[in-house]
Amino acid sequence: MKTTVSLKTVAIETNFRGMPEVLHPVLIWDDQEAVLIDAGIPYRLPVFEEAMAQAGIPFDKLKKIILTHHDLDHIGGLPELLNAFPHKIDVLATEEEKPYIEGEKPHLKITPAFIDRLRAALPAELPSERRDAILHLLEHPPTAKVDQIVIDGEELPLFGGIEVIHTPGHTPGHISLYLKQHKLLIAGDAMMIDNGCFVEPDNCVDADLAKSSLKKFLPYDIQTVICYHGGLCEENVKHRIEQLAYS
Repeated sequence: MKTTVSLKTVAIETNFRGMPEVLHPVLIWDDQEAVLIDAGIPYRLPVFEEAMAQAGIPFDKLKKIILTHHDLDHIGGLPELLNAFPHKIDVLATEEEKPYIEGEKPHLKITPAFIDRLRAALPAELPSERRDAILHLLEHPPTAKVDQIVIDGEELPLFGGIEVIHTPGHTPGHISLYLKQHKLLIAGDAMMIDNGCFVEPDNCVDADLAKSSLKKFLPYDIQTVICYHGGLCEENVKHRIEQLAYS
């Protein structure tokens, strides 16, 4: 008997990158377990709890969190999620991203120069407590242990098969995920949706490599895409990815 697999995005409203936007972590679940793709930003635990409650997902079903990469808006909420539940939740990521997630290496994009620029750009009217909290977060990003390494081309035995696609460029170990049963691509930050259009990701460690990585999607039968920045798209998806990859 085939198990019903359900999926929803968890809408996290924020101006984390200096502009209002909605982030889109993804919850996937069936009768046996639930998996979360990316962990959002700090202090949004109630948003995840409400999303699970609304979907009728018991908290003890959340068994895994798969991280597409180590950027702060993807791992910022990870420690809160891991500490909120009494049971063990496994964290999955690539070998390349592991040292940044675990705090062994500093985040590639949170450099001292970046922190100085942000400090100078913070509004003067911002309360000092809020200013200090932002700077502390950047200087001491959240960390967590990675329990399982995933590799390019690996098919995770979850929900009819989730294939790992290594899409480096935005970060060295960035991954996207293809859900075979749904013909759905969770792009992470391999691309974004802006005003209804697929666009290349910004803030990449290697923009040319990120552009090249888009071609890895072309062999897949993709009918739906979820971008972390931009949300869900089901319209003429495969053609639009091809256009972006060769633009």
